[in-house]
Amino acid sequence: MKHTLLLITLVFSSLSFAQNTNCNCCTEHHKAFDFWVGEWTVTNPDGTTAGENSIQKIQDGCILLEKWTSAKGGYTGTSQNFYNLKTKQWEQLWIDNRGAHLKLKGNRRGNQMIMRTDDETNTDGKSFYHRITWTSNTDGSVRQLWETITEGKDTTIAFDGLYKKKSN
Repeated sequence: MKHTLLLITLVFSSLSFAQNTNCNCCTEHHKAFDFWVGEWTVTNPDGTTAGENSIQKIQDGCILLEKWTSAKGGYTGTSQNFYNLKTKQWEQLWIDNRGAHLKLKGNRRGNQMIMRTDDETNTDGKSFYHRITWTSNTDGSVRQLWETITEGKDTTIAFDGLYKKKSN
């Protein structure tokens, strides 16, 4: 009798749970970076191949997982991107195979996702931060522009890549 009662309780609990589950990451804020999802070939401004990138939604759509492979030099990296409900902004943690990392945060504005790091100080004692802008283009491509801004005015481009979806 105990086993039957336990079985009935488990069945009803699982049915109740299945009916009450909802998608925690299905809001418009969580979908704001979906334009970056896909399998991509990335080119430099001069048209040469920069590498390949795979962006997938994981964890029931709560995380965008990036897997980057450079066209030369064996350089790879991954990032996890998510919308933080608490801070109401997107966050990215990037880590590469050389041990470097970036922590970015920001939001979508129009057709762009714009994230930046906190301010840091370089070896010359100057303040700087990194800003990465992903632009969703009308042809389905995405431009990623990574800038380093020093002292709030001097801008250096660290990366400028055009993402084009791989054909199946």
